[in-house]
Amino acid sequence: MLTVGVDGSALGNPGPAGWAWYIDDSNWAAGGWDEATNNRGELTAIIKILEATRNTDHDLNILADSQYAINSITKWMTGWKKRGWKKADGKPVVNQDLMIQLDELMTDAQKAGRTITFKWVKGHAGHPLNEAADSRANAMAKGFQSGQPAPSGPGLNIDNDDAATPQPAEAEPGITASPNGSVTVHTPLDRTMADEIVNRAQQRGTTPHQELARLIEAGMDVLYRTEQ
Repeated sequence: MLTVGVDGSALGNPGPAGWAWYIDDSNWAAGGWDEATNNRGELTAIIKILEATRNTDHDLNILADSQYAINSITKWMTGWKKRGWKKADGKPVVNQDLMIQLDELMTDAQKAGRTITFKWVKGHAGHPLNEAADSRANAMAKGFQSGQPAPSGPGLNIDNDDAATPQPAEAEPGITASPNGSVTVHTPLDRTMADEIVNRAQQRGTTPHQELARLIEAGMDVLYRTEQ
């Protein structure tokens, strides 16, 4: 399962606006408009990550600081759709165009057997994925305000076999060196163990990559450094 932070930003609300989703520094995307709202930014960030993973097997745990966005998808959408995209009072649903896209994407994910979950996180409270998405969405809003759009990100670069850094049992072990001097370790893990690492990362507000690195460091302390 991929854990992804999403956020929207608008200067003036409505005003110059941006959206962003973020998994890690190699997997994120952002965009924006000359004028939109925070809510449209957040909803669009969710749409974009669903589109990016549409033809994959990735399950998603989407972290958002907008209860409006989460409730729209998980609580209200079914009723809106039955009423022809109208609210209980008969008025048209706000951001109807985005809601229809979200309904289609969520339906496709369900048909494909993918699990899409949503979790509310408090904004501007230090959560690393939320802060990363927020900073990129805000940078994009400021870019449209100044006429110099910010970087849009590398997009999704995780293969199906890399959904969470802990690899499935059939993966081949190995180490890939990066130009910055760091390395990426690929090693088989039992699915139960991999899922636990992902869950622990969610609880700590980190990425699975960071949680696995923390476990490796702790293991080195116990197995190697105590022997010296």
